[in-house]
Amino acid sequence: MFKRFLFLKITLTSIAFTSFSQVPTDLIAVDVKVTGANLKIFPETTVKITDRKAYDNQPNFINEKQMAFSAADDKGNHDIIIYNFESKKFTNLTKTNDKSEYSPSLTDCGLYVSAVTVEEDGKQRLWLYPTNFGEPELLYDDIEPVGYYDWYDNKAAMFVLGTPNSLVYPYSKGEIFTISQNVGRSIKRKPKSSIITYIDKNIVKEINGLKSYAIKGFDIEKRTYQDFGFTYPGSEDFIWLNHHLILMGSGNQLFVRKANSKEWELAGSIHINGYKNISRIAYSPKLKKLVVVMNRTGH
Repeated sequence: MFKRFLFLKITLTSIAFTSFSQVPTDLIAVDVKVTGANLKIFPETTVKITDRKAYDNQPNFINEKQMAFSAADDKGNHDIIIYNFESKKFTNLTKTNDKSEYSPSLTDCGLYVSAVTVEEDGKQRLWLYPTNFGEPELLYDDIEPVGYYDWYDNKAAMFVLGTPNSLVYPYSKGEIFTISQNVGRSIKRKPKSSIITYIDKNIVKEINGLKSYAIKGFDIEKRTYQDFGFTYPGSEDFIWLNHHLILMGSGNQLFVRKANSKEWELAGSIHINGYKNISRIAYSPKLKKLVVVMNRTGH
């Protein structure tokens, strides 16, 4: 039903749901080497994956050669696109005229790509899209509006929009546990652990006029909290490169730090004419690639 091909030129776009603003963004890839607590970037390998005056955003690797992302079509609908790094081809996982799909991620079982779906009536709920292009399934019918999420033990820790925004985890149908409130949009499982990490906007400090928020962790198994320092000032999108390293972007630069360190270190820069402001980042240890989202400023 959903197997269609997307014929595009490619660009960088920043993503948003109905609650957030959108600007044109593209996806840019660069080769990297991660060894223990060190990151090396090879800027000569930088290449644009997308190149459109539209929204291409929210990249997430789903296996050793494919990445999923959300892309806007010419009517403003957003679909989940699969990009294959070997064939360099794009395939529509979804092609819906009355819905929009965001924030793709591979489920723990590997049989589905999950996505936050904005439905016909405006509800934002988590849906599962089979990797064999079968019929999609609604996962949590009573948890919405979902903005962002990550997986542990075949359940999703979900950022639920509200006043304030909340982070919840459904231990069971009868126990929807609130991990925290007033959280940022980065919800990331720490690799090889049962810890869901997030930005706690209740704890903030200013550095050179820019806000830096606490990065917290909640251990799903132990139900305990951990501290992982503060975000890079002025930035809110982070990922884990491995069990030790956190990566963030600011402007055209990438910064890395050990989880138990206070100091961010400059790892490198990504410079392409017509682009600025790195936001979301995805990393594939097997491909040894970073994919970053950057705002499109050129023609």
